[in-house]
Amino acid sequence: MALRPVRMAKVGLLGLRDDEERTLTVLHDLRIAQVEPLSPDALAQLGPERGSETLRRIGDETLRFRGLRAALPPTGAPAPRRFDSVAEILAAATAVPIDGEVGALERESDRLQTEGKSVDDTLGLLDAIGFFPDRLYYLHSARFVTFLGEADPDSFARLRATLPPGTDAQFLLGPPGPVRRFLLVGRSAGSEALATAAQAGGIRLTLVPALAGTIPEETRRLEARRGAIAARRAEIRERLAAIARDWYPAVAAIDEALEIENRKAEILTKLGASRTVFALEAWVPARDLARLRSVIEAATDGRVAFYDVPTREEPPTLMANPPGVRRFEFFVRFYSLPQASEWDPTLVFSIVFPIFFGFMLGDWGYGLVILLISIWMIRGFPGAGRLPRFGRTFVKRIMGPKGMQQLAWALLPGCAIAIGLGLYLNEFFGYPLLHLLVGYSSPIVLTSATGSKVGLLLLVAGYIGLAMVTLGFLFGALKEHLHHRPRGVVAKSGGILFAWGIAFFGLAAIHHATAVGPHPIVVVWYAFLGAGLAMLLGGEGLQMGMMGLIEVVSHILSYTRLVGILLASVILALVINTIAGGLLHGGTLVGIVAAVVILGVGQSFNVILGVFEPGIQGARLIFVEYFSKFYSGNGTPFRPFGRPRTHTVSSIGADGAIVRAPRD
Repeated sequence: MALRPVRMAKVGLLGLRDDEERTLTVLHDLRIAQVEPLSPDALAQLGPERGSETLRRIGDETLRFRGLRAALPPTGAPAPRRFDSVAEILAAATAVPIDGEVGALERESDRLQTEGKSVDDTLGLLDAIGFFPDRLYYLHSARFVTFLGEADPDSFARLRATLPPGTDAQFLLGPPGPVRRFLLVGRSAGSEALATAAQAGGIRLTLVPALAGTIPEETRRLEARRGAIAARRAEIRERLAAIARDWYPAVAAIDEALEIENRKAEILTKLGASRTVFALEAWVPARDLARLRSVIEAATDGRVAFYDVPTREEPPTLMANPPGVRRFEFFVRFYSLPQASEWDPTLVFSIVFPIFFGFMLGDWGYGLVILLISIWMIRGFPGAGRLPRFGRTFVKRIMGPKGMQQLAWALLPGCAIAIGLGLYLNEFFGYPLLHLLVGYSSPIVLTSATGSKVGLLLLVAGYIGLAMVTLGFLFGALKEHLHHRPRGVVAKSGGILFAWGIAFFGLAAIHHATAVGPHPIVVVWYAFLGAGLAMLLGGEGLQMGMMGLIEVVSHILSYTRLVGILLASVILALVINTIAGGLLHGGTLVGIVAAVVILGVGQSFNVILGVFEPGIQGARLIFVEYFSKFYSGNGTPFRPFGRPRTHTVSSIGADGAIVRAPRD
């Protein structure tokens, strides 16, 4: 299990210019090195790498093949193609002769699409002015124009009363109704004044195009044109598909090869070079250094030298958690990415967050519902189109689909814990269903008037808070030690002692032994409190130390919200059930309907709260009360140079060895 990000090393590489292209290809395919700008000392010895005419050609051909690939429909999964040099890629690109025809077909298709949209808009307008009985020719001349408008009766009346003088506006009214359609005819010179007056009244005017025939005649003509456009675009698609069957594999392979060369060209700006040698520097995971060295040496026949780059820079962060734990990286990244030199809190988060979520939910009915919703989200939201529009919009405003799926994966273990705890507490949507079915009664009744069992839960929550605060201070002390800050170690260790002193004080208060005396708990309490107070003040200073003392107490007590949110959910469910039960016992039809509505709406609302409250508060308890003891965040992600290949052959074989390319 990883408690820290992957350790990074910054290395430099010095090689011959003849091996530069091959070296960058290997680095791209390995995808384990984040290339950095060359350090000033090395750059002063070599000078910056300069571009060449070949790079300009690569850029031009990249744009060309990006357009070709976007225009051609993909055809199957072609076998990857191998290119052994940039010259071979450019030669293959030059041999592709389909630019002219594909470009002409694309331009024609775009023009037809625009025309088709215009035809559809005109047909819609003709449908709206179907009340005009004469030829459309009469609605236009060089001296006047015609607009279509829609307005409610009041807005229409205001428009007629406020028309500017001199426009000679005339109205042709459609059939009466709650929304009145009308044709507004006015002088061409006054068209802007008409549009301004309509806009001031909240009425949108649409210009009626110049057409000659009647509405049925023009409708038939436009529908025929729409059919012709659709037929021609279908022919264009068929022709592009035929071209793709012959050329798409080559286009896809050349496009990918050019994209790789283009990315390599971007990296060149970070390199240094002379006439005979080049140099680069990169962050590399320490675990991959040996592999990088062996593969680069194999690719260049040993004509390369590696050297360590001394630096005080903060390395980029690469987290390395197991697959199950990795799903909780979503929460940590949402808060802030850890720095490479500090603790990765994902493992602890993956253990603690589900426990907190399940504890605060504490109902096996709600747990089952949220579990099923989570599975639905993980499967890709099947049938989401049938949801009300408000529901779809509300979900999208919260988080994107991928983020929702990550959240769903994280909620699964929490739902399982909620179901288990709910069975133990005999809580099913706030109703003791197991007592009715099998006669089971929970030893802890959350709604008991005595509250003694609730006091036990509060004590458990306090111990959880003590454990989390202690663990946070422990990680903080270790971090301070690794960064060679002894006063920080003293302060964090003092926080642990003070936290336990507060706990012993609480136990002493429960046992009525808070006075000074020989009671062992009192002795330990004073020892821990005194030592912790002294260490906090000595390590942090008077002001920060006093703030730290208050923070320790408040953070431990903050964990009692675990019980508070659990009780709030249980009591709300009890209120909903009690009100609905009272209406059902009335026996009237209205009461039964009202009870069903209250149950449905109330329990749905409680389910929503059951996701948000435990989720937000559970994460907050970790982010604030736990992270604050050791976590800095603001790390920069590790972004290695390179991407996976699909249509071209990698320079790295399946066994991890270099694929030897023939030398010039």
